[in-house]
Amino acid sequence: MALKDKINDDLKTALLGGNRFRGEVLRSLKAAILNEEVTRNMRDSGIDDSSIEQVIAREVKKRNESAVIYDGADRSELAENERAEAFIMSEYLPAQLSEEEILKVVEQKIKDLGVSGPSAMGQVIGAVKQELGNSANGALIAQLVKKSLQ
Repeated sequence: MALKDKINDDLKTALLGGNRFRGEVLRSLKAAILNEEVTRNMRDSGIDDSSIEQVIAREVKKRNESAVIYDGADRSELAENERAEAFIMSEYLPAQLSEEEILKVVEQKIKDLGVSGPSAMGQVIGAVKQELGNSANGALIAQLVKKSLQ
């Protein structure tokens, strides 16, 4: 089943089951996906699951950043709401790899590309992201590449 169809089915289930919060989160996720389709001029054909995962990852990141800001402003009730939304959305992302698993891929890519030094950081990050897709956090990849190239 396509990811977009699964989100639609889960939205219907949540609304019919009376889970308004989950329904609203999935509705906003559906709107973000639609917005991405319109932006890419792919409204009729739709975007693929990989692109949908990127949209979801971006939305989860926004929620987590908002939660940190709310915590800093001493608004813990709003921060918890943002974290709950991020948790629901993250259910539709692939399982995240551990730091050790990512590090193995980073070191292998550095060997494969035959590069060294900080100037090759962008090249290595791009290669690692292409291989791992949305199963690894981009900031963590960048941090591990930087550490490995130094």
